[in-house]
Amino acid sequence: MTGIANLCASKGIKNITSTGYSNHPIKELPQKNIGIGNICDKFVHMKFGRFTGCHGCYSHATTKKFLRKIEILHPDTIHLHNIHGDFLNLPMLFDYIKRHHVHVIWTLHDCWPFTGRCPYFDIAKCDKWKKGCGNCPYPKDSYPPSLVDKTAKMWKLKKKWFTEVKNMTIITPSQWLADNVKESFLKDYPVKVINNGINISVFKPTESGFKQEYGIGNKYMLLGVADSWGVRKGLDVFVELSKRLDSTKYQIVLVGTNDSVDKQLPDNIISVHRTQNQKELAEIYTSADLFVNPTREENYPTVNMESIACGTPVLTFRTGGSSEIMDETCGAVVDCNDIDALESEIIRIAEEKPFTLEKCLRRAKQFDQNERFMEYIDLYQNEGEC
Repeated sequence: MTGIANLCASKGIKNITSTGYSNHPIKELPQKNIGIGNICDKFVHMKFGRFTGCHGCYSHATTKKFLRKIEILHPDTIHLHNIHGDFLNLPMLFDYIKRHHVHVIWTLHDCWPFTGRCPYFDIAKCDKWKKGCGNCPYPKDSYPPSLVDKTAKMWKLKKKWFTEVKNMTIITPSQWLADNVKESFLKDYPVKVINNGINISVFKPTESGFKQEYGIGNKYMLLGVADSWGVRKGLDVFVELSKRLDSTKYQIVLVGTNDSVDKQLPDNIISVHRTQNQKELAEIYTSADLFVNPTREENYPTVNMESIACGTPVLTFRTGGSSEIMDETCGAVVDCNDIDALESEIIRIAEEKPFTLEKCLRRAKQFDQNERFMEYIDLYQNEGEC
């Protein structure tokens, strides 16, 4: 969002960003940014959503104040990103959009807009969202947490809120998500795929002494990176691989762990809690021989792009849009949960070395975030200013 706003400004396109309160605020926000709500409002909204199962139905005063500011600005286009962070009253927002016939571009970052609650449904193997939710198999304590099942009601409400906008284009980062949108109640809107991008001036081959520091030596280094490790990101898969692979030849390194995750890891997996900055992360990607991403639910994972841009090929499960990032020159794909195939591919790639640094970097040219941002600029200029 910030990158798009900055590029808009450089192109002379007037724009103002708007963000809800977060415990993890966005760094380097543009000067022209409208903050929505505060810690108290978010806490109340989150608690009501948790106890009632009706997320996005609160923050009345906060949303009213925000919409007053929008009315003064009178924008040609409103570009929505994630709006399910317990900071906006969604019926009020979409009522305003419909009454004022505002042109909307909505970038979906997960499946939440067309389900009764869940951001993803692959693990649950649920397709109720296509016709109407209810009796939800999604865990109550998973995001967004809900103590009661109101998914049937929320699916109907979302359909009411989010449909019949006169002029809205939906953007998805992956073809996988675009295909799902076309099977949902949002199917009547035009859908365009604009892939995510990364800063390839930061994520590039960056030499370091990481292997020496951690005593990895000449072992084949398998890397996994995630913000939050668990079943969804395939933590159990790495534990299983650590039992199968020859520990004298292979070394698994996981980044983004914590004390709780460490308790679940065997001694032969190296755990790195946090990196100091993106340069250090680029050093770790560069040190690895293969990036393994056994994610079970995903849209278009940035980590895959970051690894390839650092010259390290990727092996991933065929799930979501994860497999869309690689081609045959820089990575491989196996069926989701097929650990036998995953193990075989790791050994094959380690022994045959089919992916070179040069091929990875050639593919990485397509990940330049500035080129992806320009696709949004073109959209703004063709369909109205942001």
